[in-house]
Amino acid sequence: MSPELLEEKAGEAEAFLRSLASRHRLMILCSLLGGELSVTDLGERLGLTQSNLSRHLATLRDEGLVGTRREKTMIFYRITSERVLPILTQLYALFCAGADAEQGEP
Repeated sequence: MSPELLEEKAGEAEAFLRSLASRHRLMILCSLLGGELSVTDLGERLGLTQSNLSRHLATLRDEGLVGTRREKTMIFYRITSERVLPILTQLYALFCAGADAEQGEP
């Protein structure tokens, strides 16, 4: 790979990783691994304020990691980026699977 192309790809990877570099965004994405959730469900599950949650969801949406679906007045979020799934799965295995086992969760 040429140095120019390597620099371009490194910049893409940097931007991608920057979008994940927040505990709240990681919590949102991990919650969405099980399927789509409403903004209300995410807020209740994660204990984030509406403004904080909205800010992080906007970042994830702008980066193309999540998408939305509207049903009347409810907005549902889901993961739309295929490249984030293996990373989240690996992060979950490294950091969360043991904690789930300790709490008796699957």
